[in-house]
Amino acid sequence: MDFNNFKVIKPEDLNHYGYLFGGKLLLWVDEFSWIAASLEFPCYSFVTRSMNNVMFKKSVRQGTILNFNINKSESGKAYVKYKVIVIVKNQPEENIIFETVVTFVSVDENGKIKPFKK
Repeated sequence: MDFNNFKVIKPEDLNHYGYLFGGKLLLWVDEFSWIAASLEFPCYSFVTRSMNNVMFKKSVRQGTILNFNINKSESGKAYVKYKVIVIVKNQPEENIIFETVVTFVSVDENGKIKPFKK
């Protein structure tokens, strides 16, 4: 299942240099991929285990529209991974500004790993 989310960069998303604050981008990547996992596995609770790579490829300014393209890449007994690609949408040339794989683990109400049922 493919998930796409869009976000416009607002003044409160900027760092002191006038570019998107990297922490905001990471928050959105985590949030949107968690939503994808929660929609795809509605009876489970997830925590973020890891992001495989954190490298910002391009800076973006206020008013930029970002597309967060999220696709499941792998799943196991109690984990699921999503490939996240963040693309600038409202410029003449679409640019990938960030990509990573986010791993989530299914947990129960006590924070213990909860395997998926077959």
